[in-house]
Amino acid sequence: MIPVPKTKLMIFKTNYMLQLKRSLYFLIVACFLLTACKKDIADPVFNEGDMPRIFQLGDNFRTSYILNEGESAVYNGLLFSPAGKVNISWTVDGVVKSTDTAFTFTPTAGGEYKIVLTAEYGGLKSIRTSTVLVKPSAYTPAPYTKVVMGYLSAEGLPSSVNWAYVTHLAYQTGKVSSDGVLDITAGESNQKMDEVVARGHIAGKPVLLSIAGRLSGIDGWALYASTDFGEAIRNPSKRAGLVTSVKNYLAAKKLDGVDIIMTDINGDPNYSANLTALGSFVNELRTALPTGALITCAVTVGWQHWEYPNLSAVDWVNVHAYEDGIHVGPGAPRGQASTLAYMQSSAQVWSDFHVAASKIVIGMPAFGLRYNAIDGSGNNLDWGSYDYVWYKDILALDAAADTKEMIGASKGIYYNGVPLIKAKADWIKTSPYKGAYLWTVDGDVPTPGKSLLETMYKSLN
Repeated sequence: MIPVPKTKLMIFKTNYMLQLKRSLYFLIVACFLLTACKKDIADPVFNEGDMPRIFQLGDNFRTSYILNEGESAVYNGLLFSPAGKVNISWTVDGVVKSTDTAFTFTPTAGGEYKIVLTAEYGGLKSIRTSTVLVKPSAYTPAPYTKVVMGYLSAEGLPSSVNWAYVTHLAYQTGKVSSDGVLDITAGESNQKMDEVVARGHIAGKPVLLSIAGRLSGIDGWALYASTDFGEAIRNPSKRAGLVTSVKNYLAAKKLDGVDIIMTDINGDPNYSANLTALGSFVNELRTALPTGALITCAVTVGWQHWEYPNLSAVDWVNVHAYEDGIHVGPGAPRGQASTLAYMQSSAQVWSDFHVAASKIVIGMPAFGLRYNAIDGSGNNLDWGSYDYVWYKDILALDAAADTKEMIGASKGIYYNGVPLIKAKADWIKTSPYKGAYLWTVDGDVPTPGKSLLETMYKSLN
């Protein structure tokens, strides 16, 4: 028999039928699997030793909540298997509160609560846990002898704060733009500001929103020729809008006040007008904020200090007293830029010419000055041959760095170790000055005996 050649139509039909059969096969398998999964959740077959199960979709069981008093943490929409047979319990800090499939927790006091959901079947248990952090509606500030203010940088995490060793915390998450807009994105990410306020108030420690324009980096001071903050507050309309934004954010987050880092004095030709406007900004904030709200202001000791306005409306000034400026730049000698003597002279500039010593909080660094290249005389090479490194990273280079002021990494890193921080804090303790601050706590380490913040606090309180 002579074979009949296949036409294009016959080939097309054959391929079509094969594709149809494959599609039906996969559809049948998918339906079978879906039915099996559905049956497994609704009415699974349990063998001896099988674990009970808790099924959740999306945020039906959130592992953490941050709430205000009176708000609720809701856990619902959960499925349990074997359905109708598991023993369910919900506990709050170890106390059984419900045996239902859903649970709503409405705390009546500030604090941190642990929620545990247990599903038990045949002596076996499945467990889910959740943490509920609640801002107190009111709190009593913890007593102290001298202020120990910790700064937390915009990149810092709430977990970086050791609340036992601060009296106040300033969270640097407010960024001021030249149009007067206050950007608080850094603190809103993952509810970081809410967590800081909650944990601070639970510990009895006031929390401030720290606002700034553009800062230079780790040292937290003026970015050369920055103008954002200055432009915003020189304009009366923009300044009024900024005051309103600060007021509203403090109220919404239950913050205790505001810390101002207006550093647009380094290379800005309008620096004198910026400083004049700073006085107006502080006074307008004092009028707008509720009684008892704290206002602090970070200030410099450079030659521009002569043009600072009357800052009597602030609760205290934070004096940038840890970077003398003579150890950077082309040909600058390598050395300690943050000595005890420099801190003392910086504080005296402000007590002699600006505010009473009782309104001065003196800064100390949790970072060091690193030289990366030197000239033929052994001095710093140029403007690009040095940078800054956090104290925690210095300790990573030398485990004994806490006992020193300099390590030989690169071309030398100079910083404040525990002995120098203690000497500074001991001097402040016996002085009329209000206290000290650390820039920043997320550059420190939590290790007992090595922590700069711990050293500062134990010397001052």
